[in-house]
Amino acid sequence: MIPNMSEALSWLEKHHTILHGIVRGIERETLRIDTHGNLVNTPFPSSIGSSLTHPWITTDFAESMLEFITPANASIDYTLTFLSDLHRYASGQIGDELMWPLSMPCFVNHEQDIQLAQYGTSNEGRLKTVYRQGLKNRYGAMMQTISGVHYNFSLPLAFWQARDGIRNAEEGKDVISEGYFRLIRNYYRFGWVIPYLFGASPSMCSCFIKNPEKLQSFLELTENTGYLPYATSLRLSDLGYTNDAQRSLGITFNRLDTYVEGIKRATKTKSETFSQLGIKQKGIYQQLNDNILQIENEFYAPIRPKRVAHANETPTDALLRGGIEYIEVRALDVNPFSPIGITEEQVRFIDLFLIWCTLAQAPEMSAPELECLKRNWNRVVMEGRKPNQVIGFGCDSHFEPLSKVGHALFKDLLRVADVLDRNNHNHAYREVCLRLDTLFDHPELTLSGKMLKAIKELGTEGFGLSLAKQYKQQLLAEPLQLLTTTDFNKQRIRSLNKLEMIESQNNMDFDEFLKQLNA
Repeated sequence: MIPNMSEALSWLEKHHTILHGIVRGIERETLRIDTHGNLVNTPFPSSIGSSLTHPWITTDFAESMLEFITPANASIDYTLTFLSDLHRYASGQIGDELMWPLSMPCFVNHEQDIQLAQYGTSNEGRLKTVYRQGLKNRYGAMMQTISGVHYNFSLPLAFWQARDGIRNAEEGKDVISEGYFRLIRNYYRFGWVIPYLFGASPSMCSCFIKNPEKLQSFLELTENTGYLPYATSLRLSDLGYTNDAQRSLGITFNRLDTYVEGIKRATKTKSETFSQLGIKQKGIYQQLNDNILQIENEFYAPIRPKRVAHANETPTDALLRGGIEYIEVRALDVNPFSPIGITEEQVRFIDLFLIWCTLAQAPEMSAPELECLKRNWNRVVMEGRKPNQVIGFGCDSHFEPLSKVGHALFKDLLRVADVLDRNNHNHAYREVCLRLDTLFDHPELTLSGKMLKAIKELGTEGFGLSLAKQYKQQLLAEPLQLLTTTDFNKQRIRSLNKLEMIESQNNMDFDEFLKQLNA
């Protein structure tokens, strides 16, 4: 079952004020589509600014794939209002186009229809596009258009000072990093609760399923779409956003030095498979290099340790310099029942769960155990709502009913909720706990359960398109609440000026630039 948390929770209840100042940030991805539900290939709107340099609105893999980014902030209301304003503004800048409200992409006839994100003529911009060309050649463009929501989370310094006796962040960077790795290990052991509750991709386009045997297990929804009756998040399954080449890396989350060493090794080790692609064909780059990872960000994981990097600093160099600053949770599907892809209820739950993961004991985790836990996750994302579903623990044969483990976890989370509510003088976290706890007995009320009911009635395309049109009207009708049109105009001008400056300073041949980067 779950670790005994009595002592840790009692300590937290005595030190409740140390949770003041939790900092959050949200990144939400979405595809731009036309009014018929087809992927568009129009450029990133110049009325927004430059996708290379805009701090709030950019593109991800494809030119049609918007990404909204909120700044880090300690207020849930501020963060969600900021995210809503980004959606409101963008809705007015994309003309008649809509934003696809599901994680799994709308129907795409051919992968060639997916245009890679373009970032201008600078070496920095070309680097980002060539990196995406490498992703396309390595894993396929369809997989890269799967959208998600990333949740960035950091605990206040007061938490670490009270728990571990450190004086400041620089002095205690190793202790803080150790604490965040404890969080990550518990996330791998128990984080399947996130796709169980909030998974929202029980169906997918049949074009994603290359294995005929796996295709046979799907029930046909429409000519192009299949579903699994108990699936929660096919986005997180082996059929969704995965990277088989990385399974042999053996990267673990026990110590910062070994984690960084594993990532760096993968960026310097050639891959036999990717070497066959070639780096250039007829003078055109097919990938940045033929290593297992082109760059460090190619490492796929449902959760990652992060630190804001300085200029020309890699993510792992930033971690070595200052330790872990925050955690990026990457297991959230886009919530189709929210115009911004995430709700306050989800934010509050993730807060509770990540605090619990930080407090709970977490023995070191070997690479084989990590693979066992990934299979546990796969059981939930493929059949999480199956009656009498069970959850495994580690690599042994011990299993417990998913509902039993879920209820036990929520007993602990309720105590964490009361601590946070005591600080905020309300019952918001407790109410979230009490409602979500019931979903273990009523899986049809989870996001995937509700979505499955809807797509059986409307089809995936009909469901997604009707929501996209509804949200477009809603967002256009709502006034900006936190930001102003002047704020967006200033960011547009700043981003375009910054792009012009970067491109004007482009005094090195791209081949030489890439050679130095790979060296």
